Amino acid sequence: MQKTALITGITGQDGGYLAKFLLEKGYRVVGLYRRGATDTFTKLKEHGIFEKIELIDFELLEFSNICRIIKKYQPDEFYNLAAQSFVAASWEEPIYTAQADGMGPLYILEAIREFSPHTKFYQASTSEMFGKVQEVPQRETTPLYPRSPYGVAKVMAHWMSVNYRESFNVFTCSGILFNHESPMRGKEFVTRKITDHFARLALGLTQEPLELGNLNAKRDWGFAGDYVEGMWLMMQQEKGDTYVLSTGETHPIRDFATLAAKHAGFEIEWQGEGVNEIGIDKKTGRTLVKVNPKFFRPAEVELLIGDPTKAQTVLGWKRKVSYEGLCQMMVEADIKRYKQQKVMATV
Repeated sequence: MQKTALITGITGQDGGYLAKFLLEKGYRVVGLYRRGATDTFTKLKEHGIFEKIELIDFELLEFSNICRIIKKYQPDEFYNLAAQSFVAASWEEPIYTAQADGMGPLYILEAIREFSPHTKFYQASTSEMFGKVQEVPQRETTPLYPRSPYGVAKVMAHWMSVNYRESFNVFTCSGILFNHESPMRGKEFVTRKITDHFARLALGLTQEPLELGNLNAKRDWGFAGDYVEGMWLMMQQEKGDTYVLSTGETHPIRDFATLAAKHAGFEIEWQGEGVNEIGIDKKTGRTLVKVNPKFFRPAEVELLIGDPTKAQTVLGWKRKVSYEGLCQMMVEADIKRYKQQKVMATV
């Protein structure tokens, strides 16, 4: 019998990869999205799955809307990937972030409990919940210490998911995913900001240096396409639980920029320290990267590195794309996009 999966945040990076994965598994996929004034389906079209998904208007903060959809579809699986997901914006929009990322999942859980108790629920938790890390590496039992309104709101949703599992016997999973990137990542995120800028530098579309914040911040970066498989594996277990998905490796932002530059045809040499640090092109001496203090966070998360042992042991999950392979994939995809745009502009 065909399973039905509902996915919030269907137009985002993870939503597209997950929808494609589930369609290949034979699922009926219903995509829930927030209506916007512009075409929000670019990623789904690029994946080649836009026509295969049922798309429904959805608002995380409208409980009646959520209840009607849950009652109508009685989904086998509900993946909540929607959020105000940009950490930097959460300081500018703390109340909205708290509502969308904290209260939104609670509305969904309550609707499932009331109208579709058989539905399995997945909550997209995040490594940002660890914030000021209390243990290295971070695992499922590591105490949480969020350092942004985004992280705080996600902690609320995470514990609500656990509480509905323990209090009401709702099948819930919390996937604590460390940074996962792809060519579908939004340009407001640092990895895609880096690869997009080096693609433009490589093609002569800009001469301006890339401006970054804290070059020393370390992250555990994996490929989003690998991580959505982990989400699905969590939902296939007999009991819901919490799992960390990560690579177990950590790299500073400076290193990611160096690697992206390499795959765009540049060799960076770093000079200076702190806010005066710059990355120059070894061949020409031109400044390719510089630090801009405006991109520093009010409260920085310096080091994130996850321990994926539980997911590997219990779920049989493992990543397939390496750190360097991920960076290369993203740079090449951005270069290809700009070349295609150039061709289209001349037609």
